[in-house]
Amino acid sequence: MTRALEVSGLTGGYGSVQIIYGIDLYVEEGEFVTIIGPNGCGKSTLIKIMFGIADYYKGVVNYRGNSVSGMRTDQLVNLGIAYVPQVDNVFPSLSVEENLQMGGNLLSTNLLNDRIERALDMFPDLRHRTYDLAASLSGGERQMLAISRALISDPKFLLLDEPTAALSPLYQQQIIERIDALREVGITVLIVEQNARLSLARSDRGYILSNGKVVHTGNSVDILNDPHINKYFLGTKKDE
Repeated sequence: MTRALEVSGLTGGYGSVQIIYGIDLYVEEGEFVTIIGPNGCGKSTLIKIMFGIADYYKGVVNYRGNSVSGMRTDQLVNLGIAYVPQVDNVFPSLSVEENLQMGGNLLSTNLLNDRIERALDMFPDLRHRTYDLAASLSGGERQMLAISRALISDPKFLLLDEPTAALSPLYQQQIIERIDALREVGITVLIVEQNARLSLARSDRGYILSNGKVVHTGNSVDILNDPHINKYFLGTKKDE
């Protein structure tokens, strides 16, 4: 398989505060890969560094064989990479339709309308809320809107930061299922997720972070079935 993303020796953080220490990871084209780990381990910071939001110090980030190390966010978007943050990911005072339009304000009207229709096909729950303010949406609907808006730029690689955080179990399941389905339209997915079990059950592989470093990686099924990992990272009870 072709590697969509390959990261080697990546370090970074915020200003002089280092959070990430020498991360190595890769994502194949068409894969769904999950990053898990305890709170404060650097999961979100890692993908923010990749997307030009947190500070890049050193290391190599290759996207489809070309270096994107330290690139600006707008440059990464132009290459087909999109990012959905955990919070502040919609404009609450705008309608659903206006939020989606903000995702492609440089596109022609016809192309933008086509992209919006395609996004609504992927997240049909939003179709009957098109003219409602984003502020009136439930948490799950807001997350769907945030992902839909990211799709307007027609990305081939999607970075997601804890998309199920603070959602009901039903919406958590729906969001992960919809994210998984994005692979059917050619989108590769790298996700940071607190609900490790839910995301790993849908993903191909996983990386476990602790203190800004990768401490384990493997197939998702193997991670889910490893009793040591279950005990320390997936929140299950100790073996009786």
